Amino acid sequence: MAEEKIDREDTEKEEKEISGSEEQSPENSAEPEESSENRSEEREEDELKKCEEKLRECEDRYLRMHAEFENIKKRMEREKEKSVAYAQEQFARDLLPVMDSLELALASIPTAEEGGDEHLQKLREGVELTLEQFTKTFEKHHIKVVDIDQGFNPNFHEAVMQVESEEHESGQIVQVLQKGYTYKERLLRPAMVSVAK
Repeated sequence: MAEEKIDREDTEKEEKEISGSEEQSPENSAEPEESSENRSEEREEDELKKCEEKLRECEDRYLRMHAEFENIKKRMEREKEKSVAYAQEQFARDLLPVMDSLELALASIPTAEEGGDEHLQKLREGVELTLEQFTKTFEKHHIKVVDIDQGFNPNFHEAVMQVESEEHESGQIVQVLQKGYTYKERLLRPAMVSVAK
């Protein structure tokens, strides 16, 4: 009986220890599980924040690059329009000496009143017709003679000499030595003029 009592006590102790360890075991294991869950949630939140920040940076970079692309595209379109609009500028500039030569030829051929014979009159008529065609072609392609009626303008006129003149005020254009021309608002060649002192 004594042995049974001791065995019972031992069994009860073991049961208490087992039940105690079972009771403690879930609590003890719950704490580490909760702390590891908290840590993993914090890590996930940190990763989420990093991803969100990276996304914002990427979106910002995308918007900047898109805006820059649009600006480049617009600038290229403007440059293309300008190059197309002014593509004939050099050709127009090359025609100016031909126009000058025709005008000089016309001025050198005497009129009938000046004693020119019939052959010279026919030559004069031919040069006049050619000059008229050139003038119409210039107008058609927006090549215009620089205006001198508005007075001297250093943007369109080049003063090559000053002369005494009672008929003109100081700074006014007295004589055009060589015509100037513009092509669609751009100056092809300034007019060479003499200006009153």
